[in-house]
Amino acid sequence: MTDVEQARDPVAAVDALVAAVDPGLTSPGVDSSDAVLVTGPWLAGTSSLLAALRERLPEHRFVEADDLGPVEAPAAVVFVVSAVAPITESDCALIDRAAQHTDLVIGAVSKIDVHRNWRDVLDENRRVLAAHAPRFADMPWVGVAAAPDLGETKVDELVDLLRTRLDDDEVKRRNRLRTWESRLDAVIARYERDGAGADRHARVEALKERREAVQRDRRVSKSERTIALRSQIQQARVQLAYFARNRCTSVRTELQEDVSAMTRRRLPDFQAYVTTRVGEVVDEVEAGITKHLGDVAGELGLTAPDQPPPPSPPEVPDPPLKSRRTETRLMMVLGAGFGLGVALGVSRLFAGLAPGLTIAGLAAGGVIGLLVTVWVVGMRGLLSDRAVLDRWIVEVTNALQAVVEERVATRVVAAEAELTADLGRRDEADAKATAAQVAEIDAELREHAIATARAAALRDRRLPPLQKALETVRAELAS
Repeated sequence: MTDVEQARDPVAAVDALVAAVDPGLTSPGVDSSDAVLVTGPWLAGTSSLLAALRERLPEHRFVEADDLGPVEAPAAVVFVVSAVAPITESDCALIDRAAQHTDLVIGAVSKIDVHRNWRDVLDENRRVLAAHAPRFADMPWVGVAAAPDLGETKVDELVDLLRTRLDDDEVKRRNRLRTWESRLDAVIARYERDGAGADRHARVEALKERREAVQRDRRVSKSERTIALRSQIQQARVQLAYFARNRCTSVRTELQEDVSAMTRRRLPDFQAYVTTRVGEVVDEVEAGITKHLGDVAGELGLTAPDQPPPPSPPEVPDPPLKSRRTETRLMMVLGAGFGLGVALGVSRLFAGLAPGLTIAGLAAGGVIGLLVTVWVVGMRGLLSDRAVLDRWIVEVTNALQAVVEERVATRVVAAEAELTADLGRRDEADAKATAAQVAEIDAELREHAIATARAAALRDRRLPPLQKALETVRAELAS
Protein backbone atom coordinates (compact mmCIF):
# COMPACT_ATOMS: atom_id res chain seq x y z
CA MET A 1 0.00 0.00 0.00
CA THR A 2 1.37 3.41 -1.06
CA ASP A 3 1.77 6.39 1.23
CA VAL A 4 -1.16 8.09 -0.49
CA GLU A 5 -3.41 5.09 0.12
CA GLN A 6 -2.28 4.93 3.72
CA ALA A 7 -3.09 8.62 4.16
CA ARG A 8 -6.57 7.99 2.80
CA ASP A 9 -7.09 4.87 4.94
CA PRO A 10 -6.60 5.72 8.65
CA VAL A 11 -6.69 2.03 9.63
CA ALA A 12 -3.87 1.18 7.24
CA ALA A 13 -1.93 4.21 8.44
CA VAL A 14 -2.09 3.01 12.05
CA ASP A 15 -1.04 -0.53 11.06
CA ALA A 16 1.91 0.92 9.14
CA LEU A 17 2.87 3.03 12.16
CA VAL A 18 2.99 -0.01 14.42
CA ALA A 19 4.78 -2.14 11.81
CA ALA A 20 7.45 0.53 11.51
CA VAL A 21 8.24 0.08 15.21
CA ASP A 22 8.06 -3.73 15.16
CA PRO A 23 7.96 -5.33 11.67
CA GLY A 24 6.59 -8.52 13.19
CA LEU A 25 3.32 -6.76 14.02
CA THR A 26 1.13 -6.59 10.94
CA SER A 27 -2.39 -6.87 12.33
CA PRO A 28 -3.96 -6.78 15.79
CA GLY A 29 -6.10 -9.76 14.93
CA VAL A 30 -9.34 -7.75 15.15
CA ASP A 31 -11.30 -6.41 12.18
CA SER A 32 -12.74 -2.92 12.31
CA SER A 33 -16.50 -2.82 11.83
CA ASP A 34 -18.97 -0.08 10.98
CA ALA A 35 -21.48 -1.39 13.54
CA VAL A 36 -22.45 0.57 16.63
CA LEU A 37 -22.67 -1.54 19.78
CA VAL A 38 -25.48 -0.62 22.18
CA THR A 39 -25.00 -2.33 25.51
CA GLY A 40 -25.47 -1.85 29.22
CA PRO A 41 -26.51 -3.57 32.42
CA TRP A 42 -29.78 -5.41 32.82
CA LEU A 43 -32.96 -3.25 32.86
CA ALA A 44 -31.04 -0.18 31.75
CA GLY A 45 -33.27 0.33 28.68
CA THR A 46 -30.84 -1.02 26.09
CA SER A 47 -33.43 -2.63 23.84
CA SER A 48 -35.66 0.43 23.59
CA LEU A 49 -32.70 2.71 22.83
CA LEU A 50 -31.44 0.28 20.21
CA ALA A 51 -34.82 0.33 18.47
CA ALA A 52 -34.95 4.14 18.58
CA LEU A 53 -31.45 4.51 17.08
CA ARG A 54 -32.22 2.08 14.29
CA GLU A 55 -35.25 4.16 13.44
CA ARG A 56 -33.43 7.51 13.56
CA LEU A 57 -30.18 6.40 11.90
CA PRO A 58 -31.08 3.73 9.36
CA GLU A 59 -27.85 4.34 7.43
CA HIS A 60 -25.85 2.86 10.33
CA ARG A 61 -25.92 -0.65 11.77
CA PHE A 62 -26.77 -0.89 15.47
CA VAL A 63 -26.16 -4.21 17.19
CA GLU A 64 -26.08 -5.87 20.60
CA ALA A 65 -23.12 -7.73 22.03
CA ASP A 66 -24.31 -11.12 20.78
CA ASP A 67 -24.53 -9.84 17.21
CA LEU A 68 -20.79 -9.13 16.96
CA GLY A 69 -18.28 -11.73 15.85
CA PRO A 70 -15.39 -12.78 18.11
CA VAL A 71 -12.85 -10.75 16.08
CA GLU A 72 -15.13 -7.85 15.16
CA ALA A 73 -14.60 -4.43 16.78
CA PRO A 74 -17.53 -1.95 16.74
CA ALA A 75 -17.05 1.54 15.36
CA ALA A 76 -18.64 3.02 18.50
CA VAL A 77 -20.04 1.86 21.82
CA VAL A 78 -23.16 3.36 23.36
CA PHE A 79 -23.14 2.38 27.01
CA VAL A 80 -26.62 2.65 28.46
CA VAL A 81 -27.20 2.96 32.22
CA SER A 82 -30.36 3.74 34.11
CA ALA A 83 -30.92 7.05 35.86
CA VAL A 84 -32.12 5.18 38.92
CA ALA A 85 -28.65 4.96 40.49
CA PRO A 86 -24.98 5.50 39.62
CA ILE A 87 -22.99 2.71 38.00
CA THR A 88 -21.27 -0.01 40.00
CA GLU A 89 -18.03 -1.97 39.72
CA SER A 90 -19.74 -4.65 37.66
CA ASP A 91 -20.93 -1.95 35.24
CA CYS A 92 -17.34 -0.69 34.95
CA ALA A 93 -16.19 -4.22 34.10
CA LEU A 94 -18.93 -4.44 31.48
CA ILE A 95 -17.86 -1.25 29.72
CA ASP A 96 -14.23 -2.40 29.81
CA ARG A 97 -15.16 -5.53 27.86
CA ALA A 98 -17.44 -3.69 25.46
CA ALA A 99 -14.94 -0.90 24.65
CA GLN A 100 -11.85 -3.10 24.62
CA HIS A 101 -11.15 -2.41 20.93
CA THR A 102 -13.06 0.85 20.49
CA ASP A 103 -12.05 4.37 21.41
CA LEU A 104 -15.38 6.06 20.70
CA VAL A 105 -17.54 5.37 23.76
CA ILE A 106 -20.66 7.39 24.55
CA GLY A 107 -22.48 7.16 27.85
CA ALA A 108 -26.28 7.37 27.82
CA VAL A 109 -28.32 7.83 30.98
CA SER A 110 -31.75 6.42 30.17
CA LYS A 111 -35.22 7.00 31.63
CA ILE A 112 -34.62 10.70 32.23
CA ASP A 113 -38.35 11.29 31.80
CA VAL A 114 -39.12 9.75 35.19
CA HIS A 115 -35.99 10.61 37.16
CA ARG A 116 -35.49 14.32 37.76
CA ASN A 117 -32.05 13.87 39.35
CA TRP A 118 -30.60 12.17 36.28
CA ARG A 119 -28.00 14.91 35.87
CA ASP A 120 -26.60 14.14 39.31
CA VAL A 121 -26.44 10.46 38.36
CA LEU A 122 -24.70 11.42 35.11
CA ASP A 123 -22.07 13.47 36.94
CA GLU A 124 -21.49 10.64 39.41
CA ASN A 125 -21.15 8.16 36.52
CA ARG A 126 -18.57 10.40 34.86
CA ARG A 127 -16.60 10.63 38.10
CA VAL A 128 -16.69 6.89 38.80
CA LEU A 129 -15.61 5.94 35.29
CA ALA A 130 -12.82 8.52 35.23
CA ALA A 131 -11.51 7.08 38.50
CA HIS A 132 -11.86 3.56 37.10
CA ALA A 133 -9.88 4.21 33.89
CA PRO A 134 -8.32 7.47 32.69
CA ARG A 135 -9.40 6.78 29.11
CA PHE A 136 -13.02 7.39 30.14
CA ALA A 137 -12.31 10.82 31.66
CA ASP A 138 -13.27 12.66 28.44
CA MET A 139 -16.06 10.26 27.52
CA PRO A 140 -19.21 12.17 26.37
CA TRP A 141 -22.44 11.61 28.34
CA VAL A 142 -26.01 12.36 27.24
CA GLY A 143 -29.46 11.84 28.71
CA VAL A 144 -32.04 9.84 26.74
CA ALA A 145 -35.64 8.70 27.01
CA ALA A 146 -36.08 6.07 24.30
CA ALA A 147 -39.48 4.80 25.47
CA PRO A 148 -41.03 7.50 27.67
CA ASP A 149 -44.32 6.92 29.44
CA LEU A 150 -45.44 10.44 28.46
CA GLY A 151 -44.12 12.79 25.85
CA GLU A 152 -41.80 12.35 22.89
CA THR A 153 -38.67 10.30 22.56
CA LYS A 154 -35.54 12.18 23.64
CA VAL A 155 -32.58 10.83 21.67
CA ASP A 156 -31.75 13.84 19.50
CA GLU A 157 -28.53 14.75 21.29
CA LEU A 158 -27.27 11.18 21.04
CA VAL A 159 -28.26 10.92 17.36
CA ASP A 160 -26.47 14.15 16.48
CA LEU A 161 -23.38 13.07 18.38
CA LEU A 162 -23.25 9.69 16.64
CA ARG A 163 -23.87 11.20 13.18
CA THR A 164 -21.07 13.70 13.69
CA ARG A 165 -18.50 11.32 15.18
CA LEU A 166 -19.08 8.28 12.96
CA ASP A 167 -18.25 10.25 9.81
CA ASP A 168 -14.95 11.49 11.26
CA ASP A 169 -11.82 9.72 9.97
CA GLU A 170 -10.05 10.61 13.21
CA VAL A 171 -12.48 8.37 15.08
CA LYS A 172 -11.56 5.43 12.83
CA ARG A 173 -7.90 6.13 13.43
CA ARG A 174 -8.33 6.30 17.20
CA ASN A 175 -10.43 3.15 17.20
CA ARG A 176 -7.62 1.33 15.42
CA LEU A 177 -5.09 2.75 17.87
CA ARG A 178 -7.29 1.55 20.75
CA THR A 179 -7.46 -1.91 19.14
CA TRP A 180 -3.68 -2.02 18.93
CA GLU A 181 -3.36 -0.86 22.52
CA SER A 182 -5.61 -3.66 23.77
CA ARG A 183 -3.84 -6.20 21.61
CA LEU A 184 -0.36 -5.13 22.69
CA ASP A 185 -1.42 -5.07 26.35
CA ALA A 186 -2.69 -8.63 26.02
CA VAL A 187 0.44 -9.85 24.22
CA ILE A 188 2.79 -8.20 26.71
CA ALA A 189 0.80 -9.61 29.63
CA ARG A 190 0.93 -13.05 28.07
CA TYR A 191 4.72 -12.88 27.57
CA GLU A 192 5.20 -11.68 31.15
CA ARG A 193 2.92 -14.39 32.48
CA ASP A 194 4.67 -17.10 30.47
CA GLY A 195 8.12 -15.79 31.38
CA ALA A 196 7.26 -15.77 35.06
CA GLY A 197 5.75 -19.25 34.79
CA ALA A 198 2.49 -18.06 36.34
CA ASP A 199 0.43 -20.62 34.43
CA ARG A 200 2.85 -23.35 35.48
CA HIS A 201 3.16 -22.30 39.11
CA ALA A 202 0.17 -24.30 40.33
CA ARG A 203 1.32 -27.43 38.49
CA VAL A 204 4.90 -27.05 39.73
CA GLU A 205 3.75 -26.61 43.33
CA ALA A 206 1.48 -29.63 42.98
CA LEU A 207 4.38 -31.70 41.63
CA LYS A 208 6.64 -30.63 44.50
CA GLU A 209 3.97 -31.50 47.05
CA ARG A 210 3.42 -34.84 45.35
CA ARG A 211 7.13 -35.61 45.39
CA GLU A 212 7.36 -34.74 49.08
CA ALA A 213 4.27 -36.86 49.80
CA VAL A 214 5.73 -39.85 47.92
CA GLN A 215 9.02 -39.64 49.80
CA ARG A 216 7.26 -39.08 53.14
CA ASP A 217 4.93 -42.03 52.55
CA ARG A 218 7.94 -44.16 51.70
CA ARG A 219 9.74 -43.25 54.93
CA VAL A 220 6.62 -43.65 57.05
CA SER A 221 5.72 -46.96 55.43
CA LYS A 222 9.20 -48.36 55.97
CA SER A 223 9.23 -47.29 59.62
CA GLU A 224 5.75 -48.65 60.24
CA ARG A 225 6.56 -52.03 58.69
CA THR A 226 9.81 -52.32 60.66
CA ILE A 227 8.11 -51.41 63.93
CA ALA A 228 5.21 -53.75 63.18
CA LEU A 229 7.58 -56.65 62.47
CA ARG A 230 9.51 -56.12 65.69
CA SER A 231 6.31 -55.84 67.68
CA GLN A 232 4.81 -58.96 66.13
CA ILE A 233 8.00 -60.96 66.72
CA GLN A 234 8.12 -59.90 70.37
CA GLN A 235 4.48 -60.80 70.84
CA ALA A 236 5.02 -64.16 69.12
CA ARG A 237 7.99 -64.92 71.38
CA VAL A 238 5.96 -64.18 74.53
CA GLN A 239 2.74 -65.86 73.41
CA LEU A 240 4.40 -69.00 72.07
CA ALA A 241 6.55 -69.39 75.20
CA TYR A 242 3.42 -69.09 77.33
CA PHE A 243 1.63 -71.60 75.09
CA ALA A 244 4.49 -74.10 75.43
CA ARG A 245 4.64 -73.75 79.22
CA ASN A 246 0.88 -74.02 79.45
CA ARG A 247 0.84 -77.27 77.46
CA CYS A 248 3.59 -78.74 79.62
CA THR A 249 1.76 -77.78 82.80
CA SER A 250 -1.44 -79.24 81.46
CA VAL A 251 0.11 -82.57 80.51
CA ARG A 252 1.92 -82.75 83.87
CA THR A 253 -1.37 -82.31 85.71
CA GLU A 254 -3.01 -84.91 83.49
CA LEU A 255 -0.27 -87.48 84.07
CA GLN A 256 -0.19 -86.82 87.80
CA GLU A 257 -3.92 -87.52 87.92
CA ASP A 258 -3.24 -90.78 86.09
CA VAL A 259 -0.54 -91.62 88.63
CA SER A 260 -2.90 -90.96 91.54
CA ALA A 261 -5.30 -93.55 90.07
CA MET A 262 -2.52 -95.98 89.08
CA THR A 263 -3.10 -99.73 89.56
CA ARG A 264 -0.70 -102.64 89.31
CA ARG A 265 -2.15 -103.71 85.98
CA ARG A 266 -1.53 -100.29 84.34
CA LEU A 267 1.96 -99.90 85.69
CA PRO A 268 3.82 -101.81 82.91
CA ASP A 269 2.18 -99.71 80.12
CA PHE A 270 2.46 -96.35 81.83
CA GLN A 271 5.90 -95.47 80.44
CA ALA A 272 4.73 -96.01 76.83
CA TYR A 273 1.67 -93.87 77.51
CA VAL A 274 3.85 -91.04 78.89
CA THR A 275 6.14 -91.28 75.85
CA THR A 276 3.12 -90.95 73.54
CA ARG A 277 1.76 -87.94 75.40
CA VAL A 278 5.15 -86.23 75.33
CA GLY A 279 5.31 -86.68 71.55
CA GLU A 280 1.80 -85.31 71.16
CA VAL A 281 2.69 -82.21 73.17
CA VAL A 282 5.77 -81.61 71.01
CA ASP A 283 3.64 -81.91 67.86
CA GLU A 284 0.97 -79.57 69.23
CA VAL A 285 3.54 -76.93 70.14
CA GLU A 286 5.19 -77.29 66.72
CA ALA A 287 1.84 -76.86 64.96
CA GLY A 288 1.01 -73.86 67.14
CA ILE A 289 4.35 -72.22 66.31
CA THR A 290 3.85 -72.77 62.58
CA LYS A 291 0.32 -71.34 62.61
CA HIS A 292 1.23 -68.32 64.73
CA LEU A 293 4.25 -67.40 62.62
CA GLY A 294 2.19 -67.86 59.45
CA ASP A 295 -0.46 -65.49 60.83
CA VAL A 296 2.23 -62.94 61.64
CA ALA A 297 3.61 -63.12 58.09
CA GLY A 298 0.11 -62.84 56.60
CA GLU A 299 -0.75 -59.81 58.72
CA LEU A 300 2.43 -58.06 57.59
CA GLY A 301 1.95 -59.06 53.97
CA LEU A 302 5.12 -61.18 53.95
CA THR A 303 5.88 -64.73 52.92
CA ALA A 304 5.41 -67.28 55.67
CA PRO A 305 8.76 -68.62 56.95
CA ASP A 306 9.82 -72.10 55.95
CA GLN A 307 8.93 -74.87 58.36
CA PRO A 308 12.01 -76.85 59.48
CA PRO A 309 11.89 -80.60 60.04
CA PRO A 310 9.90 -81.52 63.15
CA PRO A 311 11.98 -81.99 66.28
CA SER A 312 12.48 -85.33 68.01
CA PRO A 313 10.62 -85.60 71.28
CA PRO A 314 12.80 -85.88 74.38
CA GLU A 315 13.73 -89.34 75.51
CA VAL A 316 11.59 -90.60 78.34
CA PRO A 317 13.77 -92.56 80.80
CA ASP A 318 12.54 -95.56 82.65
CA PRO A 319 10.79 -94.75 85.91
CA PRO A 320 13.12 -95.39 88.86
CA LEU A 321 11.09 -98.27 90.30
CA LYS A 322 13.85 -100.09 92.23
CA SER A 323 13.62 -103.35 94.15
CA ARG A 324 12.46 -102.77 97.68
CA ARG A 325 13.40 -106.18 99.23
CA THR A 326 14.41 -104.88 102.67
CA GLU A 327 11.44 -102.55 102.78
CA THR A 328 9.19 -105.44 101.74
CA ARG A 329 10.52 -107.64 104.51
CA LEU A 330 9.94 -104.89 107.06
CA MET A 331 6.42 -104.37 105.75
CA MET A 332 5.81 -108.13 105.91
CA VAL A 333 6.88 -108.14 109.57
CA LEU A 334 4.68 -105.15 110.32
CA GLY A 335 1.87 -106.59 108.27
CA ALA A 336 2.22 -109.96 109.99
CA GLY A 337 1.98 -108.29 113.38
CA PHE A 338 -1.05 -106.31 112.24
CA GLY A 339 -2.58 -109.46 110.78
CA LEU A 340 -1.85 -111.46 113.98
CA GLY A 341 -3.66 -108.83 115.98
CA VAL A 342 -6.62 -109.00 113.63
CA ALA A 343 -6.60 -112.82 113.83
CA LEU A 344 -6.61 -112.80 117.67
CA GLY A 345 -9.42 -110.29 117.67
CA VAL A 346 -11.52 -112.38 115.29
CA SER A 347 -10.87 -115.62 117.25
CA ARG A 348 -11.94 -113.95 120.49
CA LEU A 349 -15.01 -112.61 118.80
CA PHE A 350 -16.01 -116.12 117.71
CA ALA A 351 -15.15 -117.59 121.16
CA GLY A 352 -17.25 -114.98 122.88
CA LEU A 353 -20.24 -115.52 120.61
CA ALA A 354 -20.16 -119.33 120.54
CA PRO A 355 -17.69 -121.25 122.71
CA GLY A 356 -18.08 -124.26 120.41
CA LEU A 357 -16.67 -122.36 117.44
CA THR A 358 -13.31 -121.57 118.95
CA ILE A 359 -11.38 -123.73 116.46
CA ALA A 360 -13.30 -122.22 113.54
CA GLY A 361 -12.64 -118.73 114.92
CA LEU A 362 -8.92 -119.42 115.06
CA ALA A 363 -8.93 -120.59 111.44
CA ALA A 364 -11.01 -117.62 110.25
CA GLY A 365 -8.84 -115.19 112.19
CA GLY A 366 -5.72 -116.64 110.65
CA VAL A 367 -7.09 -116.31 107.12
CA ILE A 368 -8.29 -112.77 107.71
CA GLY A 369 -4.99 -111.79 109.31
CA LEU A 370 -3.10 -113.22 106.33
CA LEU A 371 -5.29 -111.31 103.88
CA VAL A 372 -4.82 -108.08 105.80
CA THR A 373 -1.10 -108.63 105.87
CA VAL A 374 -0.95 -109.12 102.08
CA TRP A 375 -3.18 -106.07 101.49
CA VAL A 376 -1.09 -103.82 103.70
CA VAL A 377 2.16 -104.91 102.08
CA GLY A 378 0.73 -104.49 98.55
CA MET A 379 -0.87 -101.13 99.24
CA ARG A 380 2.30 -99.80 100.79
CA GLY A 381 4.25 -100.86 97.73
CA LEU A 382 1.70 -99.27 95.35
CA LEU A 383 1.77 -95.99 97.23
CA SER A 384 5.54 -96.00 97.11
CA ASP A 385 5.47 -96.60 93.35
CA ARG A 386 2.95 -93.76 92.87
CA ALA A 387 5.21 -91.39 94.75
CA VAL A 388 8.17 -92.41 92.62
CA LEU A 389 6.12 -92.03 89.42
CA ASP A 390 4.88 -88.62 90.50
CA ARG A 391 8.44 -87.34 90.90
CA TRP A 392 9.36 -89.02 87.62
CA ILE A 393 6.46 -87.23 85.82
CA VAL A 394 7.72 -83.89 87.12
CA GLU A 395 11.22 -84.62 85.80
CA VAL A 396 9.86 -85.74 82.39
CA THR A 397 7.62 -82.67 81.98
CA ASN A 398 10.45 -80.36 83.05
CA ALA A 399 12.62 -81.87 80.35
CA LEU A 400 9.71 -81.55 77.90
CA GLN A 401 9.26 -77.88 78.80
CA ALA A 402 12.93 -77.18 78.22
CA VAL A 403 12.73 -78.82 74.80
CA VAL A 404 9.60 -76.99 73.61
CA GLU A 405 10.78 -73.61 74.95
CA GLU A 406 14.05 -74.07 73.13
CA ARG A 407 12.08 -74.97 70.02
CA VAL A 408 9.98 -71.81 70.37
CA ALA A 409 13.07 -69.62 70.78
CA THR A 410 14.84 -71.26 67.83
CA ARG A 411 11.88 -70.99 65.46
CA VAL A 412 11.10 -67.40 66.43
CA VAL A 413 14.73 -66.36 65.85
CA ALA A 414 14.76 -68.13 62.47
CA ALA A 415 11.40 -66.61 61.52
CA GLU A 416 12.62 -63.14 62.52
CA ALA A 417 15.64 -63.52 60.24
CA GLU A 418 13.52 -64.73 57.29
CA LEU A 419 10.81 -62.12 57.75
CA THR A 420 13.39 -59.35 58.13
CA ALA A 421 15.07 -60.46 54.91
CA ASP A 422 11.70 -60.57 53.13
CA LEU A 423 10.84 -57.14 54.50
CA GLY A 424 14.19 -55.85 53.25
CA ARG A 425 13.36 -57.12 49.76
CA ARG A 426 9.95 -55.46 49.92
CA ASP A 427 11.55 -52.21 51.08
CA GLU A 428 14.03 -52.38 48.23
CA ALA A 429 11.21 -52.90 45.72
CA ASP A 430 9.25 -50.01 47.24
CA ALA A 431 12.37 -47.86 47.15
CA LYS A 432 12.77 -48.57 43.42
CA ALA A 433 9.12 -47.76 42.78
CA THR A 434 9.43 -44.56 44.81
CA ALA A 435 12.61 -43.61 42.96
CA ALA A 436 10.82 -44.16 39.66
CA GLN A 437 7.94 -41.92 40.75
CA VAL A 438 10.32 -39.24 41.99
CA ALA A 439 12.33 -39.45 38.76
CA GLU A 440 9.14 -39.03 36.73
CA ILE A 441 8.13 -36.01 38.82
CA ASP A 442 11.62 -34.50 38.56
CA ALA A 443 11.58 -34.98 34.80
CA GLU A 444 8.31 -33.08 34.53
CA LEU A 445 9.66 -30.37 36.83
CA ARG A 446 12.72 -30.03 34.59
CA GLU A 447 10.45 -29.75 31.57
CA HIS A 448 8.51 -26.95 33.26
CA ALA A 449 11.75 -25.22 34.25
CA ILE A 450 13.08 -25.46 30.68
CA ALA A 451 9.78 -24.21 29.25
CA THR A 452 9.72 -21.31 31.72
CA ALA A 453 13.33 -20.42 30.89
CA ARG A 454 12.54 -20.45 27.17
CA ALA A 455 9.45 -18.32 27.78
CA ALA A 456 11.54 -15.90 29.84
CA ALA A 457 14.13 -15.67 27.06
CA LEU A 458 11.39 -15.08 24.51
CA ARG A 459 9.86 -12.47 26.81
CA ASP A 460 13.15 -10.64 27.19
CA ARG A 461 13.58 -10.65 23.42
CA ARG A 462 10.05 -9.62 22.48
CA LEU A 463 9.10 -7.19 25.25
CA PRO A 464 11.30 -4.22 24.20
CA PRO A 465 9.81 -3.87 20.69
CA LEU A 466 6.32 -4.59 21.98
CA GLN A 467 6.62 -2.01 24.72
CA LYS A 468 8.02 0.49 22.26
CA ALA A 469 5.08 -0.15 19.94
CA LEU A 470 2.68 0.24 22.88
CA GLU A 471 4.31 3.52 23.87
CA THR A 472 4.00 4.74 20.31
CA VAL A 473 0.29 3.81 20.19
CA ARG A 474 -0.39 5.50 23.52
CA ALA A 475 1.50 8.58 22.44
CA GLU A 476 -0.71 8.79 19.36
CA LEU A 477 -3.81 8.36 21.52
CA ALA A 478 -2.62 11.05 23.89
CA SER A 479 -1.97 13.48 21.02
